[in-house]
Amino acid sequence: MKKPPLLPFYSLISGLLLSLAWPARGFPPLLFVAFVPLLLIESNFLKNKSNNHSFGIFFRVWPAFFIWNGLTTWWIYNSTFFGVTMAVLLNSTFMSLAFWLFHFMRRRNGESQGYLGLIFVWISFEFLHHHWDLNWPWLSLGNGFSAWPSWIQWYEFTGMFGGTLWILVVNILIFKFIQPYLERSSIKPVMLNLWLSLAVMLVPVAVSLLMYYTYREKAAPVDVVVVQPNIDPYEEQYELPADLVIEHATKLALTKADSNTNFVVFPESMVQPDWSSGMMIWENNLDNHPTINMFREGLLKALPKAGIVVGYSTYRAYDEGDAIPASARKFRNNDGYYDAYNTAFLFRNYPDLQRTHKSKLTPGVELMPFPWLLKPLGDFAIDLGGTVGQLGTDPERIPFTINDTLKIAPVICYESVYGEFVSGFVRNGANLIFVITNDGWWGNTAGHRQHALFSSVRAIETRRSIARSANTGISCFVNQRGDIIQPTPYWETAVIRQEINANDRLTLYVRYGDYLARGSVLGLVLLLMITLGKSFRGKRSL
Repeated sequence: MKKPPLLPFYSLISGLLLSLAWPARGFPPLLFVAFVPLLLIESNFLKNKSNNHSFGIFFRVWPAFFIWNGLTTWWIYNSTFFGVTMAVLLNSTFMSLAFWLFHFMRRRNGESQGYLGLIFVWISFEFLHHHWDLNWPWLSLGNGFSAWPSWIQWYEFTGMFGGTLWILVVNILIFKFIQPYLERSSIKPVMLNLWLSLAVMLVPVAVSLLMYYTYREKAAPVDVVVVQPNIDPYEEQYELPADLVIEHATKLALTKADSNTNFVVFPESMVQPDWSSGMMIWENNLDNHPTINMFREGLLKALPKAGIVVGYSTYRAYDEGDAIPASARKFRNNDGYYDAYNTAFLFRNYPDLQRTHKSKLTPGVELMPFPWLLKPLGDFAIDLGGTVGQLGTDPERIPFTINDTLKIAPVICYESVYGEFVSGFVRNGANLIFVITNDGWWGNTAGHRQHALFSSVRAIETRRSIARSANTGISCFVNQRGDIIQPTPYWETAVIRQEINANDRLTLYVRYGDYLARGSVLGLVLLLMITLGKSFRGKRSL
């Protein structure tokens, strides 16, 4: 076998293909060939394994993942240089380790199981990235088609991990077809791989387009007003008095809302404690808090039939004898403990006051990963919509309840990236999803556009309409097909209104969650057991 002349550049080519495919403005079909250069590197490395240590593949593929991470998530730099450095370096390393594990198993198990190993390893890696302390599922492959919702309607059956499986299988089939050409080998290409790759690529698209153009929402209209107050998170959000913020937001809402409005939705962490006066927002005594009374005496009196959803930064003090969670902080001046929360409230006619706390926390911002190890790095944390440091969370996904037929999933910021997390609200009865967020930290970059597109994926997975309020944009509505409606400009004050349909049907994905990912974890464990068993027997025979 002759070494392909471009082999040293294949890692760079792969990184560029992954980056050029990525939303919001990429060309997603490039994902179907983006792993092919890496597979060629791995194949060449394997055929020359006597001259290469297995871990050497890590350094060959790392440039691809570094380019992909750097070109698609560089916008984190607008908040913190340390944050973007760690995110890009760590995620590139984790991806390279996953690819090395695939190569390691292929060395031991041969061609028949090796590419199945790639599928199991990569999906398991993405699943881990949804659940551990260093969670960062932003670059999960299935998200790559978020800007093309008409191609991924079948996510209601598989969730986002179905897209990852789809992309990997097509890459493997295309590679197996063109491998003889790329490696200039004497083996004739297998035409079956070409036809299989085309079928696996195009049949899901055809099915999705049919679903997209025939999908009809059941009429169950809910009138929603979304407010984008456009408060500068760096200069104003934590400086402006809460009463001025609420007065400004109320005036904006009343430009569109009227007696027929069912909900007014404001963004994440819009109401902050008044640090200058020491007026904190303690959940121990909410009924008498001035900011809550402002909503009750102002907007709710003007719109008595409406529900008000708004983001707060709140706190809870623990009494003596209370169970103290790991997230609790100690008061500086006494022996008590308290928790800080990124909170969503639902205000309705007194005394109805419902709340939920953000529970999928952003690492390094609201969650200190592995605190026993990284607590000394706490000074590097950045504030992206609430309180710096470890936040308190809720154990269950409890929707806001309006009546027996209408419940709302309150999804706060980063939580909207997690399919199974959001579907937990739907399994518990949510008929609509309200996403409240603050994406102003990233500037007018791909970051806020990518985040908005993930709501399209959640709408398809759950078949729930979404109202999205972002402090500085993009605010929008998303229908049950994943189409974005009335997107607002970035960094502009805006108010939008739309009737969106509630839905009570549970999709297969909502019922069973990330079953593809859990199956991949099981498959990976079995393959690892086989691999390690072969390695052990090989050592004993020496």
